[in-house]
Amino acid sequence: MTDVRPPSVALDDQLCFALYAASRAVTGRYRPMLEQIGLTYPQYLVMMLLWERDDQTVGELGARLALDSGTLSPLLKRLTAAGLVSRARRVEDERSVSITLTDAGRALEEKGMAISEEMIDALGLGMTEFDELKERLRVLAQRAMTPGNTPVR
Repeated sequence: MTDVRPPSVALDDQLCFALYAASRAVTGRYRPMLEQIGLTYPQYLVMMLLWERDDQTVGELGARLALDSGTLSPLLKRLTAAGLVSRARRVEDERSVSITLTDAGRALEEKGMAISEEMIDALGLGMTEFDELKERLRVLAQRAMTPGNTPVR
């Protein structure tokens, strides 16, 4: 049996607003910590992917972050200008641009990882609760991106 509730127009009853408010609050909490290491939140996400696995294409980074090249390219140019990454056309496919960490980019990893730990503590989440929340949000994102998902009534 499905829990059916009449639709509400109240903003506080909307999933989209709860997600928006939570996202703004969490990224706002990151901001002062990231300013200390000279990164914006989107730049931090790119750096996290490169710390996880260096030498990725712009396309790979964009796919993981769900960002198009028009959004990602200026961000990567700023990281390059800051001396944290380098960009080079791939020899095997000149249409593809490879992004790699510089020594300065690698040197930020320890501080970047400390920010992740600090955020978990700042939000007052135990590891189990943290892992459960991440999984629920991943499922939600996957369902939202899946074409043809229809509501169950």
